[in-house]
Amino acid sequence: MGDMYAVDLALDLPASVPGAVMDDLRRHLGTHPDGQDDGQDDPVPLLAERGPAMRIGGLLVGEIARTGDGWSLTARQEVHAELLPDLDALLERLAHHCRTEGVIGQIRFYEDHVPELLINDSGTLVRMALTPAPIGDTPARPHG
Repeated sequence: MGDMYAVDLALDLPASVPGAVMDDLRRHLGTHPDGQDDGQDDPVPLLAERGPAMRIGGLLVGEIARTGDGWSLTARQEVHAELLPDLDALLERLAHHCRTEGVIGQIRFYEDHVPELLINDSGTLVRMALTPAPIGDTPARPHG
């Protein structure tokens, strides 16, 4: 259990997102209808845990909701390091179809204090490492 990562996602997908992407997302959320087999090996569901988190505090959630013009996804999960390649593949697929530009989530090793941001840059997933600033070096916020 020592190789856990905290993953937080919040993004919107358009109504035109391909059915295969939605099916994959539903499998990972644990909400794919039973009895449907598309011939693929079922992946370990990465966003399906619910209830109290074991390592990161708070609750584990994974929800997708229909909106007027697409879908909204929110997830907070603990993911084992062995599953990071699967998570990266899912996140890249979501970013490719995502309507949300900029930050769509964050990921951090559970013992670290500072996460990496997950950014959708015109359909490409970018990870941006953050570094903590010493107290007193916090940049001033613009007025406006």
